Amino acid sequence: MYYSNGNYEAFARPKKPAGVDGKSAYIIGTGLAALSAACYLVRDAQMPGKNIHIFEKDPVAGGACDGAEIPGLGYVMRGGREMDNHFEVMWDLFRSIPSIETPGVSVLDEYYWLNKEDPNYSLCRATKDLGKDAETNGKFGLSDKASMEIMKLFFMPDEDLYDKPITDFFDDEVLNSNFWMYWRTMFAFENWHSALEMKLYIKRYIHHIGGLPDFSALRFTRYNQYESMILPMVKYLESNGVQFHYNTKVDNVEFAIGGGDGPKREHTGVGQDTILKIQATSGVFKRNPYSTLTKKIAVRIDLDHEGDKSSIDLTPDDYVFITNGGCVENSTMGSQHAPAPWNPDIKPGGGWDMWRRIAKQDPSFGHPDTFCSDPQATKWMSATVTTLDKEIPPYIQRICKRDPFTGHVVTGGIVTVTDSNWLMSWTLNRQQQFRDQPKDQLCVWVYGLFPDKPGNYVKKPMTECTGEEICAEWLYHMGVPTDKIEALAKSHANTVPVMMPYITAFFMPRAAGDRPDVVPDGAVNFAFLGQFAETPRDTIFTTEYSMRTGMEAVYTLLDVDRGVPEVWGSVYDVRNLLNATVKLRDGKPVTDMKLNFVERAVLGKILKKLDGTDIATLLREYHVI
Repeated sequence: MYYSNGNYEAFARPKKPAGVDGKSAYIIGTGLAALSAACYLVRDAQMPGKNIHIFEKDPVAGGACDGAEIPGLGYVMRGGREMDNHFEVMWDLFRSIPSIETPGVSVLDEYYWLNKEDPNYSLCRATKDLGKDAETNGKFGLSDKASMEIMKLFFMPDEDLYDKPITDFFDDEVLNSNFWMYWRTMFAFENWHSALEMKLYIKRYIHHIGGLPDFSALRFTRYNQYESMILPMVKYLESNGVQFHYNTKVDNVEFAIGGGDGPKREHTGVGQDTILKIQATSGVFKRNPYSTLTKKIAVRIDLDHEGDKSSIDLTPDDYVFITNGGCVENSTMGSQHAPAPWNPDIKPGGGWDMWRRIAKQDPSFGHPDTFCSDPQATKWMSATVTTLDKEIPPYIQRICKRDPFTGHVVTGGIVTVTDSNWLMSWTLNRQQQFRDQPKDQLCVWVYGLFPDKPGNYVKKPMTECTGEEICAEWLYHMGVPTDKIEALAKSHANTVPVMMPYITAFFMPRAAGDRPDVVPDGAVNFAFLGQFAETPRDTIFTTEYSMRTGMEAVYTLLDVDRGVPEVWGSVYDVRNLLNATVKLRDGKPVTDMKLNFVERAVLGKILKKLDGTDIATLLREYHVI
């Protein structure tokens, strides 16, 4: 497996790997990573669909990418997904997945046309004082000192960030800024989360810094994530004969370890760009420090189908793709009249327990308890509010400044309530969010980063609130008159709260080796998938990360001779770096920084040397000087 970029590799079709017709695949989970692996097995590895088996513990596919009308509860979306035009693997795959709405076009075609015709941007990023615009005015509000703290983190070696929280590197100069409000609410970062992941995020999305305040950097699907992404993938796989096994838990995967060295796989390919080959061979993409070349073979899968336990014995020609861990494990739902229960206990058949059993078998298989041992630090809550008539929508329209019933962009991303005790944010994507949703209803997604604090109106922690009470808190912060709140929350909306104990588990401070490599050194017939598998440069809590692990796993194990698109290289593009530097400073050139006499004299001499060169032209083009 090797990384590539450009059309030469992107448009090529790989040859069928030798002997693939006699091989089989067993995939654990049906989240984006697992379904992507299955799609790449079908499309690029050209494995017969009947040889591919997918195990899912729930009765429906999708993992964290859900969206459903649940009888007796109502419409529920545990979360949402924000996409980027440089999700290279995602678009590589979705160009081949047929639309389930429009014959003859792909999911990518639909998505591309939609976001061209209806581009995303927010007209109100934040509110305060009961629904008034917080007037952030698209500004980050960073002082020179805060800007330098961010820049220092940007250039710091990964090793210096292992097991350290963000607060070791940012003080109140950053943490009290608009920048941090934008950032933490968009990506769900807490102050105690990983400084390493914070750095990776800044580097990964350096090309979108200017689009953070108004979300113009983002793109969204037409419907909820299940109907827009998961369902087309499932239909594609089913049409190719792939076997789905629902209500089937995987308790464990047993490995045989030893007996010499395992495969020695090259990490470069003959089609590879020179720069990418240097990157791959230089050691900059570090392997798991616990790795050894000792042969590791998956030999058995232990299953539990609705209480009926069985095992599958494996040969080296049976490939196993393991979704280890899970951000929505142990999620619970409340209702309009009941809070969501707190249930963090890890039990057999779930992603965390399975990973613990697997990790005991070899040190290179990761350290799950780095991520799942403190659910109080990894939880937050969301709620889906369904408005039932025309009573609540005018208050929404007053804030987002758009008619929410047009089918076009509504809020254009989350609206953060800056003076909410829960640090509440809410959003309406294009409505209706469900294909079968009545045309006079809206689905609103609400979440709180501080669910243990008493609300401003309800005076109870979000964790103790019914759906009706969460709706009341939201209505209060939108500026609904207090004498109308109770009736509107009770009779004009249906709200379903969701508690997710491990939703930000992947953001916990970590070090090298805490996540297993997608294909560990010495692995013969298995790979790890999803948010808790390690792949270089990309960032977790994204659709792209999950899908990338699926592609890398298939290309490595099946020796697919085509490049995996590299993570978009904006961090190596001087134009993006210069633009981001100025955008972070709210458009102020570097020459406006507060410098002492010596610093200003040195800067003056440097600029004089550069005058008349292309470098000076570039600096002026991006308003650095």
